[in-house]
Amino acid sequence: FSASDSFLHFLCSGGTVLSVLVILGIATAPSLVLLWLFYLSLSVVGEPFMGFQWDALLLETGFLAIFFAPRQLLPGLTRESPPSRTGLWLLRWLLFRLMFASGVVKLATGDKTWQSLTALTFHYETQPLPTWIGWYAHQLPLWFQKFSCGFLFTVELGVPFLIFAPRRLRLIGCGAIVTLMALIAVTGNYCFFNLLAVTLCVLLLDDAALRRFAPARWRNLPINPNRWRWPHWITVPLAVVVLLVTTMTLASSFREPISWPSPMVKLFRTLAPLRSFNGYGLFAMMTTARPEIIIEGSNDGQTWSAYEFKYKPGDPTQRPAFVAPHQPRLDWQMWFEALNVTRPRYEPSSWFMSFCEKLLQGQPEVLALLKTNPFPNAPPRYLRATVYDYHFTNFATRRETGAWWHRELIGPYCPVLSLRSDPAQ
Repeated sequence: FSASDSFLHFLCSGGTVLSVLVILGIATAPSLVLLWLFYLSLSVVGEPFMGFQWDALLLETGFLAIFFAPRQLLPGLTRESPPSRTGLWLLRWLLFRLMFASGVVKLATGDKTWQSLTALTFHYETQPLPTWIGWYAHQLPLWFQKFSCGFLFTVELGVPFLIFAPRRLRLIGCGAIVTLMALIAVTGNYCFFNLLAVTLCVLLLDDAALRRFAPARWRNLPINPNRWRWPHWITVPLAVVVLLVTTMTLASSFREPISWPSPMVKLFRTLAPLRSFNGYGLFAMMTTARPEIIIEGSNDGQTWSAYEFKYKPGDPTQRPAFVAPHQPRLDWQMWFEALNVTRPRYEPSSWFMSFCEKLLQGQPEVLALLKTNPFPNAPPRYLRATVYDYHFTNFATRRETGAWWHRELIGPYCPVLSLRSDPAQ
């Protein structure tokens, strides 16, 4: 309806209120419908800043949760009917696809680092926003990195099948996935991805496993099997559609062409704009280098001062920080932008050029996204972007210099920029 600041603030504040209603158990299903619609709106308008896999995962989880949530309008555990088993298995199917596809794509792409189990020797320093624990993980010996990579493949390729296994094996699978998510979370910042994946793992537990963590007064509440729930004429067709479309997205992880029946292809294309029937697979190709773009301003074209970002590497002495579940999306996009230098005949993205224009204009909303503004009184006359190659330092270098990063100049990313003096030009 609108992309104005006021409407975007309405979506964010409205989403907060609706989330509180869900937490309190008030009109849960209607609130989830609006939450899904709000986030879909933000994701569509906010590209390229909201096109990450966890944004898609949140949309799909939120959509399926509508058909799993309690149906009553007022809170109270005694008011709730048993959840839909169809909704439960669709959410478990989502967790399976998330994990299994993430393992398949790493092998299907033919990436040599994944095949040789050496990918993690690069991952910790080349991931978008590592933590300081990631620095220590990078120092671990090669044999441990290969062992960790083997554990990763075991969890992503083998453990997902335990989701559909009997209770004890299913609980083991839950523990393995949660362990992997915890290890990912302590070494890198991936927004709410890890929390959302762990939340999906809760659905692998049953009442017997959860009851021990509940207060005594909640353990033997009566069940209301007659309370209204989603009818089968809605949940069964939904399950058929979800399974058809998501089987196509899962099969695409194998990177093999498949001639799907035209009705299935048409159904996929019809539902694609909803972003709720997705394919997954993080780090299909391991990045083995870390180029970083450093933006600098100047008033005379001779003396340059750098803009520092809040979380992405810049100053080599700045310690990598924990920021999740918040995602500084500008810092993330700068990581993707820097990867352009690894491609032939690269050009700066349109959003990057717009970002530079806002810096030259001194726009407060954009400057607020940065850690430091070296031109607090007036914006600079000139702007340049330079690319450096970043690597983690080792223990000896950090003891000697205090630096977490070592960097080497690669060259300019784009020509020196300035605003035209005559707006009519």
